[in-house]
Amino acid sequence: MRAANPTRAALGAALLGAVVLLAGCAPTGDEATTEVEGVVVSSNPNLATDPEIPTTVDIEYGAVDGQPLLLDACSPLDFDALTDPARAAIVVVHGGSWARGSKNDIAWRAVCQWLARSGYPTFAVNYRLAPANPYPAAIDDVSAAVEWLREPEQVARFGIDPDRIGAFGGSAGANLVSLLGTRGTGALDEGARVAAVVELSGPIDLTGVAVTDDFVPVQLAYLGCVTADDCPAASAASADTWVDETDPPFFVAHSTDEMIPLEQARIFVRALRDAGVDTTFVTVEGRLHSIAMIDDGLKQRILDFYARTLAPTELPVAPATDEPPADAAP
Repeated sequence: MRAANPTRAALGAALLGAVVLLAGCAPTGDEATTEVEGVVVSSNPNLATDPEIPTTVDIEYGAVDGQPLLLDACSPLDFDALTDPARAAIVVVHGGSWARGSKNDIAWRAVCQWLARSGYPTFAVNYRLAPANPYPAAIDDVSAAVEWLREPEQVARFGIDPDRIGAFGGSAGANLVSLLGTRGTGALDEGARVAAVVELSGPIDLTGVAVTDDFVPVQLAYLGCVTADDCPAASAASADTWVDETDPPFFVAHSTDEMIPLEQARIFVRALRDAGVDTTFVTVEGRLHSIAMIDDGLKQRILDFYARTLAPTELPVAPATDEPPADAAP
């Protein structure tokens, strides 16, 4: 087991105080169910929208300074939230260098609907973007979305099990879901804690290690810093800073020669495994970044991971009946 992290303790005390927009699917009013004519394929042919999946868009999960925070809900087919057993939920967080991107992007809509078709009520989250809203705005928003899902009203509305909320993110979204998984401590069924994390191509350590020259200004803009030498937010925004033995299982996937150096994933996996955290590490040959990596094989590995880590701790019990079993003796 990893020794206590002094940086984490110090920061904890300090902190207390596809890029194409989906066309033709604008919501009406505060909330509307999307209907897509046919299938819309993203730049990754393995990610396409699924018109059969009920998708309710632009649900307000909070507000900051009068600005609404919105998410989309993708529902499994033939799922009745009022009568079916509660299901594990997944929160999806889009990428875009913390400065652009949206839950509405075709590929991210496709991810939401793919996970819903696989049986998980799935929620694609928008968050405030940098540089207008530097760290910690984005992680505060994503955390607020998880807390909102745990409210009794949302649990009943969507038929989810608040003890089994997973997270999925790519690129900047991978950084954010990794923070979701590591920034808290203790039980995984409270507050903004999540029970399982899938992160693809995440920039995990923002302190200046394993970073390309062209990505340095992207990190600094997100962190609200001018130089890397004077950037106290860098450590706080790095998921490996917070790792401890209570963190949830992680699935880490990274390409071998992509824009975020593979060493970022290796640093994170080492920290997780040193702390005794259940960690699956997948490397993909080539340059594909984030959800561009997804193919049928990676999809199945991700679903296998969620099936194992988000499984109910207790199996449903059949309702009692006075009728004898069919093979009982008369």
